[in-house]
Amino acid sequence: METIENALYLVATPIGNLADITYRAVHILKSVDLIAAEDTRTSSVLMNHYAIQTPLKSYHSHNIPTQTPWLVEKLKAGESIALISDAGTPGISDPGYHLVRACVENGIRVIPIPGASAFIAALIASGLPTQSFVYEGFLPHKKGRQTRIASLVDETRTIIFYESPHRIHKTLAQLAEALGERRCVLAREITKKFEEFISGTLQELSESLIDKKVKGELVLIVEGKSKKKLRIKNYELREQG
Repeated sequence: METIENALYLVATPIGNLADITYRAVHILKSVDLIAAEDTRTSSVLMNHYAIQTPLKSYHSHNIPTQTPWLVEKLKAGESIALISDAGTPGISDPGYHLVRACVENGIRVIPIPGASAFIAALIASGLPTQSFVYEGFLPHKKGRQTRIASLVDETRTIIFYESPHRIHKTLAQLAEALGERRCVLAREITKKFEEFISGTLQELSESLIDKKVKGELVLIVEGKSKKKLRIKNYELREQG
């Protein structure tokens, strides 16, 4: 196996099924000096499963100001650190970006260890176009939410969202109102026992799920606006002008 360098390793971990991890990722996690984890309690399950005894240090959105410089100093001193999120690829909808940016600014090598990603897994199984897409992550909870949704009305690429179970009904209803009759797929509990892909239009999913309690981790894939419809709209705007 490869020799561990003085670097920040971005290690992708399973999004549900613990078998979805590479041999290289396990080797890295066992060999580095320290693992920076979003939630050490969650990550301990994976560590115990693969008998990884490397020390864990918490790195989450609430301690970024203090932990980022501390980790950078460790790296400057010659240590090797692996960054992991609760699930999937670090830096995607988690605080990992801040540490990566600090390392780049300080000339510290950053090495990605690719693996599982929830939105990529959902996209390739959705049946919606994959050649061009935009990842939106989580919509704002309150301020800026309607503005963000409005900015996507004319988006022609496939649109990918992360969403929580207690906000999915609101999100589906708002997207149906703003984007109209778009096809979509709601991916739930990917790689886990109750994995499920629910297909339909935004309106159909909004209506069918309104009285149901949706559980688990969710990825919502929405088709982009038809380029033909966009051309017609642009033509009408030019005519009005």
